[in-house]
Amino acid sequence: MSTLIKSLAGLGLGAALTLTAGTAFAAGGHGCGTFTNAEGVEEHLACSTAPIDFTNKGSLQNGAKTFMNYCAGCHSAKYVRHSRIAKDLEIPPELVEKYLMVTTDQIGDHITAEIDPDIQASWFGAAPPDLSLETRLRGDDWVYTYLLSFYEDPSRPWGANNLVLANAAMPHVLHNMQEELSQEEFESEVGDLVNFMAWMGEPARHDRQVIGFFVILFLLVLLIPVYLLNKEFWKDVK
Repeated sequence: MSTLIKSLAGLGLGAALTLTAGTAFAAGGHGCGTFTNAEGVEEHLACSTAPIDFTNKGSLQNGAKTFMNYCAGCHSAKYVRHSRIAKDLEIPPELVEKYLMVTTDQIGDHITAEIDPDIQASWFGAAPPDLSLETRLRGDDWVYTYLLSFYEDPSRPWGANNLVLANAAMPHVLHNMQEELSQEEFESEVGDLVNFMAWMGEPARHDRQVIGFFVILFLLVLLIPVYLLNKEFWKDVK
């Protein structure tokens, strides 16, 4: 998917589906659903791998900026507080208040949508979903691939369609960013955004994985004396 996103503009729907599907499948990853190609044959669409790394604070901070600039206008993240962003992402609270709090003036508040959901429902046919747990619902790779899979489609109300979620009501809100950046830079920005969204879904994920590793390691080490003790207990039993 790394070379064809920009070239989709101006292509017919059938050509866009055929070209992008081939690249996505080559990228590997888990399935992102199916689509019908130009010949009317249903094909599998592979997911690209999202660059998830909770230890990369720079990525998470940039993703937070992108989320607040491009997503928070329509989407809420009602389970995430601005104060938690400041603490976990190591951003000074005064910078969060100045640059990231676009829908509230209290740092302890949750992230709410800037535009009233009822108004959005009249625009899009349904209110945009809350994104707090979107990556846990759909999967990191699905969200990453979805955001990279918009293409120009004049038949749609907002002029864009999506390979992963056909006839999505969401406009291609990252279009201007995509036009201004190289494809590699755009994918990096989207990767940071999805990294931040994955953090929103489970801020303790990295700690859980680290603790889980040491718990398994402890149990494996404990297995040795338990085995030897069991062998000692039963050595005289015929």
